[in-house]
Amino acid sequence: MTNRQQREPKAPSRACLGVGVIGYGYWGPNIARSIATTEGCHVAAIGDASDDALARAGRMYPGAHLWKNWRDVIADPSVDAVAVVTPVRQHYEMALAALRAGKHVLVEKPMTETSAQGAALIEEADRRNLILMVDHTFVYTGAVQKIRDLVVQGIVGEVYYYDSTRINLGLFQSDVNVIWDLAVHDLSIIDFLLDDVPVAISACGADHLHGNRENMAHIVLYFSSGTIAHLNVNWLAPVKMRRTLIGGSQRMIVYDDLEPSEKVKVYDRGVDIRLAQERIHEARVSYRIGDMWAPQTSVKEALVTEIEHFVDCVANNRVPLTSGAVGLNIVSYLEYATQSLNQRGHPVELAPLRRVS
Repeated sequence: MTNRQQREPKAPSRACLGVGVIGYGYWGPNIARSIATTEGCHVAAIGDASDDALARAGRMYPGAHLWKNWRDVIADPSVDAVAVVTPVRQHYEMALAALRAGKHVLVEKPMTETSAQGAALIEEADRRNLILMVDHTFVYTGAVQKIRDLVVQGIVGEVYYYDSTRINLGLFQSDVNVIWDLAVHDLSIIDFLLDDVPVAISACGADHLHGNRENMAHIVLYFSSGTIAHLNVNWLAPVKMRRTLIGGSQRMIVYDDLEPSEKVKVYDRGVDIRLAQERIHEARVSYRIGDMWAPQTSVKEALVTEIEHFVDCVANNRVPLTSGAVGLNIVSYLEYATQSLNQRGHPVELAPLRRVS
């Protein structure tokens, strides 16, 4: 998969990209900090409706303009690009306004509430030759980048399955369920790792708090190649787990994001099935138990890598790794999962999705 094709050249408005951050709640401070520590950009403005949030932002970034109205961030002449770090229900309106104002956009995941909104943002960005990028942070981690290399190089072999457990106690979200909050991470990782798109999705879940949104769910993605992906997401678990198993015909991988080191472990283990020539209906099963090794992965913070990539895409007008088109695919998966959820897990066939290339 090659997502970094060249676009028509267009120089940014100034040498050091001025970025305005809309939303300084939970994730906004992390985005702002990464911008401040990245060469080629700076925090030009911060917008938040909360006086307390703006006071905290002002102490951290005394040179940034502070705005209570998000539209003032977009209108600020010192702002070349806008990072939208707000609840998903606000993403479309804010990102569209920024694009219409001629500003590049980095929007928090998921990109929009609906695929129709996502398509509209892509169309607007393309029409104005602006960068639209989605904050799928895990794609920029050293661990996921290394796993992608192992898949591309054929070390894993044919990918049989992707099995992920992403659970914790909270954080309960007011505007989205657990699928749109937690499963979106694995959906973006799967989209990055596999040169394929699912042909069907099923999802089942439950709301145990009566009146809130689903707090636990299981999602299954079926691929035409035979690959299957299973995602277990839960806000109501006693422990926090971020563990993924990837099984292949040649190697198997265990990826534990909570490990302080050796987040990725590769196992030379598997099963070989050989048919007996004299009796074709009988199969001989042999188990391969080989070595385990932990490949070296970059320890660089994923958000910093992401912001550097955003700045490079703006400066050289490249298509981002997590472009609007990728974000649209993920929103489409979420919509299909939601449709299946409402049908108590009945698989939903997907309309053909465009593989980003």
